[in-house]
Amino acid sequence: MSPVRSTALPLALALVAASAIGGLVYSAPHEAPPLTLTAGGNGATVPFTEYEAESAATNGAKIGPDYTQGSLPSEASGRQAVTLSGQGKYVEFTLTKPANSIVLRYSVPDGSQGTVSVQVNGTKVRDLVVTSKYSWLTAPWIAGAKEHHFYDESRALLGRDAVAGDRVRVQLDAGNVSTATVDLADFEQVAGAAGQPANSLSVTNYGATPNDGGDDANAFVTTINAAKSQGREVWVPPGTFDIGRGLPIDQVTIRGAGAWHSVLHSNNPFLNNGQVQGGIKLYDFAIMGEVTQRVDNNPDNAYHGPLGSGSVISGLWMQHLKCGIWTMNGTTNGAVIENNRFLDLAADGLNFNGRVTDSVVRNNFLRNTGDDSLAMWSLGGADVRDSFTNNTIVQPNLANGIAIYGGTDISVRGNLIRDTNALGGGIAISNQAFVYDGSFSPLAGTTTVAQNTLVRTGAINPNWGHPMSAIRFDSYDFPITSPVAVTDNRFVDSPYSAFQFVSGSGTGKPITGVTVEGASVEGVGTVVLQVEAPGSGRFNNVVASRVGTRGFYNCVYPSGAGTFAINRGSGNSGWDTQWTDCGSWPPRNAGDTTTPPTTTPPQTGNVARGKAVSASSQVGGYPSSNTTDGNADSYWESNNNAFPQTLTVDLGASTSVRRLVLKLPPATAWGARTQTFSVLSSGDGSGFSQVLGSAGYRFDPASGNQVTVAVTANQRYLRLNFTGNTGWPAGQLSELEAYTS
Repeated sequence: MSPVRSTALPLALALVAASAIGGLVYSAPHEAPPLTLTAGGNGATVPFTEYEAESAATNGAKIGPDYTQGSLPSEASGRQAVTLSGQGKYVEFTLTKPANSIVLRYSVPDGSQGTVSVQVNGTKVRDLVVTSKYSWLTAPWIAGAKEHHFYDESRALLGRDAVAGDRVRVQLDAGNVSTATVDLADFEQVAGAAGQPANSLSVTNYGATPNDGGDDANAFVTTINAAKSQGREVWVPPGTFDIGRGLPIDQVTIRGAGAWHSVLHSNNPFLNNGQVQGGIKLYDFAIMGEVTQRVDNNPDNAYHGPLGSGSVISGLWMQHLKCGIWTMNGTTNGAVIENNRFLDLAADGLNFNGRVTDSVVRNNFLRNTGDDSLAMWSLGGADVRDSFTNNTIVQPNLANGIAIYGGTDISVRGNLIRDTNALGGGIAISNQAFVYDGSFSPLAGTTTVAQNTLVRTGAINPNWGHPMSAIRFDSYDFPITSPVAVTDNRFVDSPYSAFQFVSGSGTGKPITGVTVEGASVEGVGTVVLQVEAPGSGRFNNVVASRVGTRGFYNCVYPSGAGTFAINRGSGNSGWDTQWTDCGSWPPRNAGDTTTPPTTTPPQTGNVARGKAVSASSQVGGYPSSNTTDGNADSYWESNNNAFPQTLTVDLGASTSVRRLVLKLPPATAWGARTQTFSVLSSGDGSGFSQVLGSAGYRFDPASGNQVTVAVTANQRYLRLNFTGNTGWPAGQLSELEAYTS
């Protein structure tokens, strides 16, 4: 889910909420010490080893680290990757364990497809298919969702057993694609196909034919009915079987020969639109879809519907679907979802969408989801006593790693979450309903968030430049008053803050009852604690190092909503200092990005970029400096209902300016508006003369939400004097660009 702040608020129009490998060492940005991830409390135990391209031998170009939404590095694991352009360019991985298979995570330009060459110790073993078919997605109905999902994954058996020390090279040869960006590779020793269990019926005995492209749905239905009547399992042998429609299933076990061997080719093989009894057990096969765009009205999920009582989904590989598992339209009790891989999905990995009780999601691996990787959404009835335990999550493109929207006695424990991207953070504990039909159940009982590791989690809100943290508590639609126990979590290189308390609707609903007991904060870009909602929280044994700007930010919005009491217990260190300017966000100071240039840009470019800028007024979090930072998604806003308002840029020296390009955020959530302003200039910053008289200028998202104004000025200072805005009672601007031609 993607939480959105109400567009009726002056300050925050939208707040979109919205490896897994024990023992591997990852390179962390800004001179952080190496991060060693060990088993227990650090995600899933998986059968493969993950190797980062930027740490491998290569003659390609390393890219990143970069956290900018819409860039290739921002969606890479570790925010770094390697681009190969031209024949002979390669990335070469040296194996530390035996393997006979590869999963390559890569990106190729939109509209392209082909192959890359795979070599072992210098000998070519195969070509690996790569394609942009499932990548470069858009979701224009989600405010702030730019084109995303740049990477995809391709798997193949190597055709031989490689041993530790062998070199596996991914290379561009003649006949391969001309360019590809490699993020990482997983190498695994895949076991042979399992044999048919004695007490089972094979789908091939009832008319299913593997690898022929024909629809096997009827054969599966016949097999399922026969197996149920005889008290047997359904067996899916090795091969690919096409399932052309969603099959209703209940009280049946379906088992495959292994996720590398038995494949269901379908966008939605299992569909239950109403209540089932349960006992649904799915084991050891892959579900490979053909979803190339997210359509929320389509049930393009591996499993869609309620699970009834006592169901198990284990050992599945789910890829190229909208979602992996979405439970709705009934009740689920005592379900176990374990040991699965959720890869390259257009939306959520798994969503417990109300009325799920006493169920556990554990030891799953999720990478490259297009929304929350794991979510509980208590709509239509509360999720109760459910847990997300020991899962690994890597690179959700939109929203959060884990999101809890309401529910009673929910537990989030022992998970590893890495590299969340735009519109979310690592873990969200939220009372956002999304649907306002009265059926949402807010947080109740005790919510537990314990022993999770969050690496490079948190992001900037692309709509309004609003930072989001690794763990966020959000009283969006209802206060959070029930206990939330946050215990012994680890934060590593958070791009912004570690903890955030916010009322995402901007209505100042309080948050109380949160107790943080033990936290290791090992690098934050801004602050450890970011408070924007009234209430209180207790903090014990929170130890922070490599803090970017200040220890904490405590600025409740809206003004007059109350205060937030930071109750410090014992054992806290490293976050005592406060960012006191509630009119601006603490700047990110993580040391892993290049500081915008402060010297005069080339005269052929935007001569206002990076220059000092001031305003007659600004509302909290939307400073004038946003207008010369080169980021059209952040913006300045003046005091409301207080025209005229001015915005003044200091070009550093007298400069001949012939054109201004003025921008608002390009998101369609910004409705078209006309702003009225005049243009003035000055040599000394005190006496200003008119360059252009007052006029109305139309900003429209349909044309990029920008206007170009021809001017003739040769002064050091340029000023815009705003006197009207049909879209909001304030001066607003995201970029003030000045050009000499």
